[in-house]
Amino acid sequence: MARKQVVKLDCPTCKGPVASGDAEFPFCSERCRLIDLGKWASGAYVISSPTRDVSDSAPDSHENTSDEE
Repeated sequence: MARKQVVKLDCPTCKGPVASGDAEFPFCSERCRLIDLGKWASGAYVISSPTRDVSDSAPDSHENTSDEE
């Protein structure tokens, strides 16, 4: 039977070591998890530029551009 590989990373909040098998992974504790959640909720994390679908920039061929009513 293959053994699971344990990955060790740093907690994104406090930069402390975290093993992939920990209950709070990828955070080191519930406290760090809640701090991160609070940053998302308050808007501290934002996407730098809006993503645009290519189809948004092309005109819709089904639109009626005539003045007929």
